[in-house]
Amino acid sequence: MTAPLTPPHQPPPNDDWQDRTPGSGPGAMGPADARPVGEEGSGMRTELKAELRDAVVAAVAVAVSGVLLGLLWVWLAPRVPLVADDKAVFLKDTEGEEAIGADGTFILLALGFGVVCAAVVFLLRKRGGIPVVCGLALGALLGSLLAWRVGMWLGPNQDVVAAARAAGKGVTFSAPLKLNAKGALLAWPLAAMAVHLGLTALFAPRDPEPLPDVWAPPGM
Repeated sequence: MTAPLTPPHQPPPNDDWQDRTPGSGPGAMGPADARPVGEEGSGMRTELKAELRDAVVAAVAVAVSGVLLGLLWVWLAPRVPLVADDKAVFLKDTEGEEAIGADGTFILLALGFGVVCAAVVFLLRKRGGIPVVCGLALGALLGSLLAWRVGMWLGPNQDVVAAARAAGKGVTFSAPLKLNAKGALLAWPLAAMAVHLGLTALFAPRDPEPLPDVWAPPGM
């Protein structure tokens, strides 16, 4: 008499799928595939250092370009005509809009600089990152302040009395170049952040989605 054979429709008693434990499937990560915690932390620190370095470079480069903005502002901003007599200095045209035009010129130039700087920073570092965006915004704010001071320094004489004396009685001269609306200093950083975030959302490379860790028994 022979021992009964295992029916073909039943799995062997020691089939390995019955003895599997969580994490032992084909899709599970084994000890050989696991990445050491120390190596992963070192990689994150290296990436963070690279982002901080890029942020500092972006901030310095954008801030220095504020000199160019200041020069363009001096060149393109309309002049406010003044005239003096023996007693005081007056606006030659009381209904003129040159003062508003100086603010508008600065804002338009700042918006243009924000678009260009954001595009350049994005092209050089497409993966973006919070440090890079913060460096871009900080550099744009510093650049606006620098442009404002450069424009005031290179523009018409800030000493109105001395300018009136130099011009003479009844002779038209230009008022000092200044910003009446200090909120114009925020035009550059706001434009830079908005454009950079928009470019990042549209064109930045996406991280691949992780595959689900699903394992099915043999034969399914």
